[in-house]
Amino acid sequence: MANVDTPFGLRPVRHLGGAPYSGGTNVYSGLATDATAMFVGDPVKLSGTSQTIRGRVYLDVDQAATGDVIVGVVVSVVPDTRDSLVHRAASTQRLLNVCDDPDILFEIQEVSGGTALTANDAGLNADFVVGTGNATTGQSGVELNNTGEATTATLDLHIYGLAPRDDVEIGEHAKWLVRINRHQHANQVAGI
Repeated sequence: MANVDTPFGLRPVRHLGGAPYSGGTNVYSGLATDATAMFVGDPVKLSGTSQTIRGRVYLDVDQAATGDVIVGVVVSVVPDTRDSLVHRAASTQRLLNVCDDPDILFEIQEVSGGTALTANDAGLNADFVVGTGNATTGQSGVELNNTGEATTATLDLHIYGLAPRDDVEIGEHAKWLVRINRHQHANQVAGI
């Protein structure tokens, strides 16, 4: 069975201790001056600014790139109207529900090409690759890089293992469980 190529970014699955992910998020702001669209599953970083909207203060976030310190992952975009897009279009101000718990494990698809990760890569760290999001589904194009996995503490993600699903096997487009290693609210760890 070949793995299906369906990138979706980072999808929260469960807590590090085994409890299921309950949907907890905090609300952040995507700035109208940010010309990069943000999608569900995109890792985000703090911008260093904030917005006051309807009397509440929201920290601003931008889509994170490889090497950035990540505050969390976009889980949904707060709708402005019933016809709102399911992603944050470029250069529009929108509120974003972000899973910012540093102890969440996420599922992510391995990138196409390169040398496929193996079971022995569990425990190592790796970077993510930013891909083009899908404006129809609102899903991120972020994938797990299968080049350069190492014990280096400054890599973006820590690999826990293959996603425990019947439709996943080792190889191209495999789905993996990872934790954000370069998290705003946690210490980075070296792989083993």
